[in-house]
Amino acid sequence: MKRKCAPTPVQGAAVSAAHDATTALPERLPGDDDGAPSNPRQARADLVRLWSLFLPYWRWMMGGVAVALAGLLANVGLLALSGWFVSAMAIAGATGVALNYFTPAAVIRAFAIIRTGGRYAERLLTHEATFRLLAGLRVWFYVRLEPLAPARLQKFRAADLLSRIQADIDTLNQVYLRLFVPVVVGSAAVILIVAAMAWFSVTVAASTLLLLFAVGVLLPAWTRRHGREPGAQALQLRAAMRSTVADALAGSAELRVYASEAAWHARVQQQSVDLLARQKRLSDLAGRSNGAVGLAANLALWLAVIGVLPKVAAGRMAPADLAMLALLALAAFEAVAPLPAALQLLGEMLAAARRIFAVVDAKPQVSTPPDPSPQPRDASIAFDAVRMRYALDTPWALRGLTVDIQSGGRLAIVGASGAGKSSLVNVLARFWDYEEGSVRLGGNELRAYAPDAACALLAVVSQDAYIFNGTVLDNLLLAKPDAQEWEVVAACRAAQIHEFIMGLPEGYLTPLGEGGMRFSGGQARRVAIARALLKDAPILLLDEPTEGLDVVTERELFDTLRSAMQGRTVLLITHRLGALATLVDEVGVMDCGRIVQRGTPATLAVQPGPFRDLQDALTRPAA
Repeated sequence: MKRKCAPTPVQGAAVSAAHDATTALPERLPGDDDGAPSNPRQARADLVRLWSLFLPYWRWMMGGVAVALAGLLANVGLLALSGWFVSAMAIAGATGVALNYFTPAAVIRAFAIIRTGGRYAERLLTHEATFRLLAGLRVWFYVRLEPLAPARLQKFRAADLLSRIQADIDTLNQVYLRLFVPVVVGSAAVILIVAAMAWFSVTVAASTLLLLFAVGVLLPAWTRRHGREPGAQALQLRAAMRSTVADALAGSAELRVYASEAAWHARVQQQSVDLLARQKRLSDLAGRSNGAVGLAANLALWLAVIGVLPKVAAGRMAPADLAMLALLALAAFEAVAPLPAALQLLGEMLAAARRIFAVVDAKPQVSTPPDPSPQPRDASIAFDAVRMRYALDTPWALRGLTVDIQSGGRLAIVGASGAGKSSLVNVLARFWDYEEGSVRLGGNELRAYAPDAACALLAVVSQDAYIFNGTVLDNLLLAKPDAQEWEVVAACRAAQIHEFIMGLPEGYLTPLGEGGMRFSGGQARRVAIARALLKDAPILLLDEPTEGLDVVTERELFDTLRSAMQGRTVLLITHRLGALATLVDEVGVMDCGRIVQRGTPATLAVQPGPFRDLQDALTRPAA
């Protein structure tokens, strides 16, 4: 029996998934609405926001910059001084002039040691800063992601969220390593190198500075302009491919049954072709920019030679200085060589930032009150004229719902699919907020509790209770991480799962596999019940706990639930009516978001009304 009143978010997600599985790849890529910024102001705002996230690690960041600068200057100095030293020694050998070679030889050795040590220290410090930034960004993202679940995260696929927390944050990490370090080190190095060149020749310093400006400013601006769009699209396509492949793996059985594997393969192939096209454009840009850097460096060398030749010929500059200045001009481009590639990647970095900020900027559906959460006076629940809907443009899921459960009472809510039963649980667990009316939990207004404080009063067992890919003990300790061994065993005994667990190869340390695949449906529900018992919350919410189970397993699970209900306020959401008389004190029949009938199971079973109609519909043999 199914009566359609208001679609739930879960139903909407199912429709969306079915649509995705039967349609071709859309022209609009996933993430286009939160990809690369469309204007420079937004780009600057995103960069400033990233720097603010990096500030706690500024010591590591600047330490990496300092040693990178030292290593770069040592390398440039080593090349220039070596050119001067070789030239001076050759001239001294040819002319017989005495030359103090101890000092320059010592400086050359010092430069070599500083270069080697600086590059090692650069890798050490910049990678340490990188790993700290990665860890910090992921924790920051997850902390802001958690309050958005489940209401605000429904528009995102699980694979897409995983892509954002992993691949996109890896991309953001390049903001420091591939953008911040090259720009700061290159700017400082150019100033120092050009100043040193100007000491010997202003003309050579000016020509070199002009070419450095072209390579370090104009060329990066060009690569950024042409690399912004393909970089952002490449990032979005990689995210789309991850989602497509994840969907294909999760639904591989259905794809095989309906012979749709070829269509999904074609979709992945098309995304791969599109991604390769963007990557080719980026590779072409990188090749051209590298060629331009090499051309500018060699041009600077020849301009330096041409610029100082008249001075050398006139005897106003030592011939060895010519070699030093030429090699110094050539080596100076090491400071700006990474900048075109860094600015080329900026589009991809900003697209990743937009994808991250698009998630964390979402306002939680349920807000945390500014004052501390009150202490509950009891374990009662009361809904008074509550109206709730999942979006402004959708029908009401709860339409003036009024229902109450005294502390220690047991109430079952029954009704057809879509009647609003799960919406009641969503409100009570503070997953969604209500627009009108009042909900009181433990004698206090529900909105006075922080979401975590409200959830602390509830233990929930649902038909889709998730079993994590860990051991049995890992899944149980989610409810109480500091639980003692005897508490875990007691909870499992009460859930009638202890003997089964002890029969497993590794007992409580047996891995369950992804989604608890090593357990049957009834066993997985018992693990969920044991987890709820271990939490020892005063209120127990049971949302279709026997859905999808056979009659025998259902009967056994109901026996387990009877012991779980002892000493707790119980709200049971179900459409299984057979065992209600032994499980609960009262039954409320829900229809289109409100309670239309309430009474004891025995009374409602013989009284004409919605409960009898529902009972008859469920027991009526199929035509």
